[in-house]
Amino acid sequence: MKKHEKEEILHKIENHETDLVIGTHAIFQEDVVFKKLALCITDEQHRFGVQQRTLFSAKSVMPHLLVMSATPIPRTLALILYGDLDISTIKELPENRKKVLTYSVDESYRTRINEFILKIVSKQEQVFIVCPSIYENDVLDITNVISKYQQIQSDIPSLKVAMLHGEMKKNEKNEILKKYKNKEISVLVTTSIIEVGIDIPNATLMIIEDAQQFGLSQLHQLRGRVGRSDKQSYCVLFNQSKSDIARKRLDVLVKSNDGFYISEQDLILRGPGDFFGTKQHGLPEFKIANIYDDMDILKLAQKAVKEEIRDNNVYRQLLGNGLDYLSKANL
Repeated sequence: MKKHEKEEILHKIENHETDLVIGTHAIFQEDVVFKKLALCITDEQHRFGVQQRTLFSAKSVMPHLLVMSATPIPRTLALILYGDLDISTIKELPENRKKVLTYSVDESYRTRINEFILKIVSKQEQVFIVCPSIYENDVLDITNVISKYQQIQSDIPSLKVAMLHGEMKKNEKNEILKKYKNKEISVLVTTSIIEVGIDIPNATLMIIEDAQQFGLSQLHQLRGRVGRSDKQSYCVLFNQSKSDIARKRLDVLVKSNDGFYISEQDLILRGPGDFFGTKQHGLPEFKIANIYDDMDILKLAQKAVKEEIRDNNVYRQLLGNGLDYLSKANL
């Protein structure tokens, strides 16, 4: 936004001339002052850090806080990250939605997948092809958007193909997405820029090149760009790695559509790391416990701490009320 636009909005927020504020990370900034903030809702929580959540809450005195994400952190870590929050889970798909069928394949399937693209397009449905980079990489031999776009045009010239990436101008990106939504484009070759906020119900095939380069939670999020209607949808993960760990990671996506299970397996496969402070990755290095095997004990410990805090708060409240009474009675 332009400077004068921001100043006008900031003035309205501070003077309660607006009831609802929708924004980006800019809402956390110091110059954003609320008159009486009562509710903070953070969407796509996995894109925000612990400190940012704290900054949001600090905009008022004890505002209600709701954080949401379709890419959940593992259950075993939710107790640590969100120990101060109640956790609710919606596992059901919206009505008439079907499970996205997911396949992990290697380069030997390329011809078959190209034929499948043609089959999908022949049904007047659309395709996403996601690449891990925009340009050719001198260090990593991974698929890039520009080369893949040119390759699809060459291999299947009958298709209406477009490309989309973060370095394009805003008006160009908006125009491409508008055409794709209006079904003027059959295949969109893109980066992970479409990971969130894109709703194209007619897109039924997601192809992810060099899928081993992405995290499982990110792959799960990308897969969520298809299967947004009552049509059967598919996700094809091209694994260009010979690594056994890469195969195991992608097999998790093939077997499950449960975000909690996927993130849990991702963490097990990645191994432990530093988790305390404001970092949101890895595991705490307990001295005598194992976070997987001893989760029941961790839950009991958390429950005990909550009860202790609650009892102390009641005690302090009674003490405060008593002192206030004594003061008023001049005793």
